Amino acid sequence: AQLVESGGGLVQPGGSLRLSCAASGFIFRDSAMSWVRQAPGKGLEWVSRISSGGRTTWYTDSVKGRFIISRDNAKNTLHLQMNSLKPEDTAVYYCAKARDYLRDYDPPPGQGTQVTVSS
Repeated sequence: AQLVESGGGLVQPGGSLRLSCAASGFIFRDSAMSWVRQAPGKGLEWVSRISSGGRTTWYTDSVKGRFIISRDNAKNTLHLQMNSLKPEDTAVYYCAKARDYLRDYDPPPGQGTQVTVSS
């Protein structure tokens, strides 16, 4: 599987960003997908998950009501709309193939995209 993240950047608190993940090398429409992040000096943290068809989504409590995960199976693309960003959202964000357990995922193969929330 190949996953390439993009869309990160520097944003002020309260701002928004839209991350994208381009998928190839596997049948994207058959795979549940997740976004995970790694803050400076910390381990990977699961952020959100979307079912293969895109109808069901899950979020970690800290981003509920602020982030929206979506997917376009025709374009093999995963998105994460991030609103009302906070400094604690600063991290490298990765997309990953989800496993059977809600918060479990394959090791992210991509380089990730840096999100920095700072004034």
